[in-house]
Amino acid sequence: MSILQCIRPELRSLRPYQAAEQVDDTIRLNANEAPWSASADNFRRPLNRYPEVRPARLSKMLAEIYGCDTSNLVITRGTSEGIDLLIRVFCGADRDSIVTVTPTFSMYRHYAAVQGARVIDFAVSPDNDFAIDVDALMAVCDETVRIVFLCSPNNPTGNSLARADLVRILQRCEKQAAVVVDEAYVEYSEHASVVDLLADYENLIVLRTLSKALGCAGARCGSVIAAEAATNVLAAVQSPYALATPVVECIENALADNGFSAASQRAAETCRERLELVRAIKELRLVEYVWPSDANFFLMRVADAPKVMRHCASHGVLLRDFGKDMPGCIRVSVGSPTENRRLLEVLGSIEGGA
Repeated sequence: MSILQCIRPELRSLRPYQAAEQVDDTIRLNANEAPWSASADNFRRPLNRYPEVRPARLSKMLAEIYGCDTSNLVITRGTSEGIDLLIRVFCGADRDSIVTVTPTFSMYRHYAAVQGARVIDFAVSPDNDFAIDVDALMAVCDETVRIVFLCSPNNPTGNSLARADLVRILQRCEKQAAVVVDEAYVEYSEHASVVDLLADYENLIVLRTLSKALGCAGARCGSVIAAEAATNVLAAVQSPYALATPVVECIENALADNGFSAASQRAAETCRERLELVRAIKELRLVEYVWPSDANFFLMRVADAPKVMRHCASHGVLLRDFGKDMPGCIRVSVGSPTENRRLLEVLGSIEGGA
């Protein structure tokens, strides 16, 4: 079945905004642009001109990194915009639903609420290291479901979805829903990206980002990788000129000269640092449990989470409290070696140097 069958019927024939033609070395009097550039203009492309509607060079660079064709890729302002676009494209208000695994990234639920789509929560147990029971997951998918969101490695739990389990989900959802795999942290994982499965499963959609391993969170650059039928509609719904010229050039510079390879090496260093940090964290008496992680963070349960959060904040160390949904649980991002040593010092001082 074509992925178009899962997309809102009223959007299937939507066409992108027809922007003014852009041709190098011409006098451009067709886009109502100013004939002079801003005084802060020090970019390769002049700021008085609109950026490309879809940045071709950057698309080619990212497609090569992710192992897909440019026709299968839409660049977004971070994966957050990608999530927003997907829910708007696939879910009609007061009609369709998404499925999320709980606990997971909160923006799936947020953008569903914005769109007026129903959210079906599928809870996973900390006692089973948050593993997904595929049959139980499929049992909650009713006829209204249009997207199943799977974050792998999952935020905030750090666990990855087995490839075989994903294939079962794709097969079970083939005639009804898109399966979105959010790979924001895949560069830290022992599991490879599942982009290659797109050749066999048209209902697969993969989210990638440069915010994490490449260290470009401030630039806001993500990608939606999907069948061309889906990317055509996503591109039509996305605002034209979505990526500003400074952002495009910033990312091009970051990716030049094997920038992604260097980022991969840094990600490997972060993983080694995570192992050392977790080993030391487990020695603290206040720490009750640390869940296995496949990302650049880990989730731990402590005896008195509010006290730990207050103490760390008062010593200039910020952690993320997940006690509202998981009592006693705190997520720790892996920092630099210096930052991690400081965290251990601060935690140890709670117990008088434990």
